[in-house]
Amino acid sequence: MNQDIASETKQKMTKVLDVLKTDLSTVRTGRATPSLVENLVVSVYGGSTRMKIMELATIAAQDPQTLLITPFDNSIIGEIQKGIMEANVGFTPSIDSQHIRISIPPLSEERRQQLIHLMKQKLENGRIMIRQVRHEAMTEIKKQYNDKTISEDELMRLEKETQRITDETVAEIDGLGKKKEEELIQI
Repeated sequence: MNQDIASETKQKMTKVLDVLKTDLSTVRTGRATPSLVENLVVSVYGGSTRMKIMELATIAAQDPQTLLITPFDNSIIGEIQKGIMEANVGFTPSIDSQHIRISIPPLSEERRQQLIHLMKQKLENGRIMIRQVRHEAMTEIKKQYNDKTISEDELMRLEKETQRITDETVAEIDGLGKKKEEELIQI
């Protein structure tokens, strides 16, 4: 049962990391990547259905500055274009026969700094979630010790293990931040 706390803590922290990675992928760099638009939700088929763009079309980076969106159903191309504009993410999509093209404008220095600041906020939120998971695990370990279901040696071992998992996860978050900041700084 006691190993369950460590593995459960590891699982929860991995989920936090996955959420953080997804969140960071939405912070745009100067480079065109499908993750910039794939999770945007648009209304299609006369507004009767709301779906993510990745469910409606293939998304490819034609070059470092251009995204190419090819809808599976060409009849909704205008609705996808309108949805991208309404999402207010700073893109101006244009229709080109069976495709939607989005040119990614280069980032200004001021915008880069804003995005780095936003990224750092997202990283800090990730660290806060990790500390919350650690706190819950430590509380459960102390509760088991107080209920006499684990020994003092086991208490110490589990606390050390929980701290080790926490330190590794926070180091991984820091690594993600460094990598993303390098992407944002590159012109």
